[in-house]
Amino acid sequence: MLRFHLITLFPEACDAYLNASILGRARKDKKILVDYQSPRDFVTNKWGKVDERPYGGGPGMVMTALPVVKAIKKSLTRRKGKIALVWFLPGGKEFTNKEADVLGKFDDVVLVCGRYEGIDDRALKLMKTFGTVKKYAVGQATYTGGEVPAMAIVDAVTRRLPGVLGKDESVEERRTASREVYTRPESIEWEGKKLSIPKVLASGHAAKIEEWKNKKPSRS
Repeated sequence: MLRFHLITLFPEACDAYLNASILGRARKDKKILVDYQSPRDFVTNKWGKVDERPYGGGPGMVMTALPVVKAIKKSLTRRKGKIALVWFLPGGKEFTNKEADVLGKFDDVVLVCGRYEGIDDRALKLMKTFGTVKKYAVGQATYTGGEVPAMAIVDAVTRRLPGVLGKDESVEERRTASREVYTRPESIEWEGKKLSIPKVLASGHAAKIEEWKNKKPSRS
């Protein structure tokens, strides 16, 4: 069973999504396990404060290193298998289906979700003592925190695990599919405009349908 550990200040923001649909079934069927550790539980101040002003000036606040590292250590208590630690970085390696397959071969995947202006970089240096560090960029946008890309990674990796989708062919790039997809009814009308599916899809001619699909960019 693959274990995901989310280091986050907002576990409730993640759990609703990670309990729904395919991911929820994967958790229930023990294909994956998801747990959370909050850096706020490891601060030493009475206010639960996890951030400070950045050295050298600049806007916003930066999450302090040690609460993050302590949360990681706690999440990996008694874990001795292959461990990957994911650090989100705008200039990091693009996260792809190929990278999802790479993460799926680990026993534990720790996803470090930063907030504010990021995390003190010393946390990244200390993380290397726990396992293999992966620096990923998930898309080209900037997010408020690491929770959204973390959920994207859990989703992408989980659906590729054996037995999660039922059939290996259900993983999109492993089957013949087109970017354009259609379903019944054959024709629909909207505000006086009639839209029909491509004629070839209603022809029943398997070879021509496959040829039509292969002319379209495949999903990835």
